[in-house]
Amino acid sequence: MASLSPAPGARLVAGVDSSTQATKVLVCDAATGEVLREARAPHPDGSEVDPEHWWRALRAASGSGLLEGVAAVAVAGQQHGMVALDAGGTVVRPALLWNDTRSAAAGHDLVEELGGKAAWVEAVGSVPLAAFTVTKLRWLAEHEPEAAERVEEVVLPHDWVTARLLGGVRRRTVPPGVATTDRGDASGTGYWSPATESYRSDLVARALGREVDLPRVVPPDGSPGETPDGVLVAAGSGDNMAAALGLAIAPGDVVVSLGTSGTVFGVHDTPPADPGGAVAGFADATGRFLPLVCTLNAARVLGAVARMLGTDLAGLERLALAGPAGAAGLALLPYLDGERTPDLPLATGTIGGLTRDNASPEHLARAAVEGMLCGLADGVDALVAQGLEVRRVMLIGGAARSGAVQRIAPDLFGAPVTVPAPAEYVALGAARQAAWALATTRGEEPPSAWAPAADMVSEPVDVVGGAEVRGRYRQLRDAMHPAS
Repeated sequence: MASLSPAPGARLVAGVDSSTQATKVLVCDAATGEVLREARAPHPDGSEVDPEHWWRALRAASGSGLLEGVAAVAVAGQQHGMVALDAGGTVVRPALLWNDTRSAAAGHDLVEELGGKAAWVEAVGSVPLAAFTVTKLRWLAEHEPEAAERVEEVVLPHDWVTARLLGGVRRRTVPPGVATTDRGDASGTGYWSPATESYRSDLVARALGREVDLPRVVPPDGSPGETPDGVLVAAGSGDNMAAALGLAIAPGDVVVSLGTSGTVFGVHDTPPADPGGAVAGFADATGRFLPLVCTLNAARVLGAVARMLGTDLAGLERLALAGPAGAAGLALLPYLDGERTPDLPLATGTIGGLTRDNASPEHLARAAVEGMLCGLADGVDALVAQGLEVRRVMLIGGAARSGAVQRIAPDLFGAPVTVPAPAEYVALGAARQAAWALATTRGEEPPSAWAPAADMVSEPVDVVGGAEVRGRYRQLRDAMHPAS
């Protein structure tokens, strides 16, 4: 990795997005948020990975002087992943990522053992699904007991990369006591409570069979230390929390992210508590809370249906816009990779309402876009039930650029839709947090919000028709999965 030595009086900060697919690095002006330099490097595909790949990707992305003059850095990482360390800080086994569903049965067992979903919501604000770290600990104890016996500390992906920045630069270990986390990422483990701002070590013991060390939680504007070269390291956070920070969302803003997975989230002043478990009661990266609904199936649904129709994403968009609203009764339940919300890890995709009249590429393309969005619109409803106001929906992620998505979304969401300018909002949020920590350590006022420009796409024009589409979607879902 290139030297991280800051220039005298430097006002540059860096934000790192260590995501499922790649490491992305932005270097920004600390006062304005202007992106001055950026780079990326890929990660291996899959649902488990040696964390060393994240470090190599960070080194590759930050080479060639990218970080020259940077005064502070923060890492945002994919949530939930389990990085298990032994007594010497060496990784015990490849990290299990959020999208690894092998711990689904372990999650169901843990829910029942504690007394049901409501008991978990009371304990940690969320019901542990397969994505959550606590379920992966139970899976490890049950399926790899020898590895489980070696575990002395459990950290998250962003914790691990941050710890490497703090001192593990030249070795593959994270020395005991070095790893730190933040309240946002900790709230996705299933054993840290946003309401009490504390760990539930008893839940770790319930999952793994014994208590282990856990990283210290650093305040949102705090710092766990500096790199060996003297660059301030900020707390960092989970990817969704960093995206919210990068977007500078306020009450009334609901973000719908259409990436590999789909997420719906907003900010709130009180910790949410959804006894049904659809809404995860996360903390955010500012001291507030980030109620969130996550689906496994978002942009990849459009790619899969495009391949099915022998076209590309642009072709799918043209077909969907040529199809009628509601696809003449054709509906797609897009559980192509199982589903997280509702909790159906073994489900598959289903087409319903197929007739000779709607058996056409245009109708199927329209149903694909509507089906993807209907699952996320259910997520918006779940947030509203938790007391969130919806003044506008902000669409981000790769599929947000689709003209078909932008045209169809307002009617299904029943709210105005805006699309912020394309940007790496997770990395931008991490950079903003680095600027905040830098100002705090220097006794200065934090920089004003780096609010991105957002283009209004559309107001709802056919809410009644949107409600009919969503009704057919729910009928198909309930027919195929009555318990969901």
